[in-house]
Amino acid sequence: MNISHDLTRSDLRILDLIQEHGDLSAAEIGERLGMSASTCWRRICRLTELGVIKRRVAVLEREKVGLSVMVFSHVKLISHGRDALLKFEQAVRAHPEILECYTLMGETDFLLRIVCRDIKAYEALFLDHLSRFPGVQSVNSSIALAVIKETTALPLHLS
Repeated sequence: MNISHDLTRSDLRILDLIQEHGDLSAAEIGERLGMSASTCWRRICRLTELGVIKRRVAVLEREKVGLSVMVFSHVKLISHGRDALLKFEQAVRAHPEILECYTLMGETDFLLRIVCRDIKAYEALFLDHLSRFPGVQSVNSSIALAVIKETTALPLHLS
């Protein structure tokens, strides 16, 4: 269901502000955008009910909580049947170190973004779990050396 056409300019302004400052109250958002707190609150509730706002969270600095290594792993499966995919997805969900998992088209089947406290922790995750996930044929991992751009904000194009 595509509701992007139903979003007003005010909705987009609220969403843009919430993406950068998720801790603001409806009153604070309304004040910044020149609308009443109650109007702003109703719009935020509507956007939440529609599923446009999934949740509001705190974004942590991973290195400051001891997770200094970020790894991107390309995973290829032996089989692509529904059961094989389901078992792999269940294994992924059981490991909090795996922050994101995407199904890909092309030479590999999945892309994982993984965080660990150090290389030894990733090695243990790889040897004890990732390489043993159901149906895994190969894993090709790259360690991120530096973050050039990292955002959770979607480009809403308010122009």
